[in-house]
Amino acid sequence: MLSIAPEFWLDRVLADRANPRHFYQGKIYTFEEMAALRRDENLGAQASAEIRAERYARCQRAIAQLGDVYFENMPDIAVIVGNDQMEVFTAEHIPAFAIFWGDYVEGIPRTPEFLAKLPPGIARAELDRTPSEYTRYACVPDLGRHLIHSAMAEGFDLAQMTRLPTGAIGSNAVPHAFGFVYRRVLRDRVPPQVPVFVNTFYPPNQPTVSRCYNLGRMLARAVSSWDSDNQVAFIASGGLSHFVVDESFDHAVLDALLGSNAAAMENFPESMFESGTSEIKNWIVVAGAMAEAGLKMTLIDYVPCYRSEAGTGSGMGFAYWK
Repeated sequence: MLSIAPEFWLDRVLADRANPRHFYQGKIYTFEEMAALRRDENLGAQASAEIRAERYARCQRAIAQLGDVYFENMPDIAVIVGNDQMEVFTAEHIPAFAIFWGDYVEGIPRTPEFLAKLPPGIARAELDRTPSEYTRYACVPDLGRHLIHSAMAEGFDLAQMTRLPTGAIGSNAVPHAFGFVYRRVLRDRVPPQVPVFVNTFYPPNQPTVSRCYNLGRMLARAVSSWDSDNQVAFIASGGLSHFVVDESFDHAVLDALLGSNAAAMENFPESMFESGTSEIKNWIVVAGAMAEAGLKMTLIDYVPCYRSEAGTGSGMGFAYWK
């Protein structure tokens, strides 16, 4: 929804109506059940053309401000935390955590044939988060290896990769969680990086909130112990709540992040972190790193973007730590 004009948001409602498993506040509903449950919220009005356009514009301004913050404080290296959606992994192998320490990850343009197979509304978004030509994004093997050694020393048993595997979609291109950051936030000026993968989506080995937070703290300690004068930034990609918007949960999460309140985060039930909402765990990894570094979060904006009367859509959050 950040990558397609608001008039095309309704294309995704076709998939929403066909989906029998909408997660909301720890339970599963059909589209019709969601619409009935949330009827009193009048969410159809919040999905009107006028409000969709206003909220889309707010999101674009927030993305631009994030980019401005990045360019005002350009790091030498970035540790980027994201999740995979069967783009490089398959159902046969999904690590809970993985760190990439190869020389580069690949950005591979989507072919017309590939785009034609995607559900309504997705093809337009793919063009916004993949490069127009084949691109190698430089990585930092030395730091990646150091993070892996540090993780193992602190009791984190994680996967390591020097080349991204070919996932269920038949490509080994860097997943869109990373590609969106490269193209829209970093404006194709991507620093050397270490990609960190968190399995937020797929049971049975999704790491808990506590484990994600502590991973972030460990990564910050590892960066501090690395023998280098390079300035390293942490970047989180993903959620807030989706594919059903839950404003109350989003605000509770943001309040915990703003207050560096680890106890509040760890008290959130794991049942809340399902479907797209699970991507909040990418934020929590970075929040742990920022707590370890003693930095505080600034919230640029929170924008609930609805596309239907059932509350489907995405809660969009934009923030930075300094």
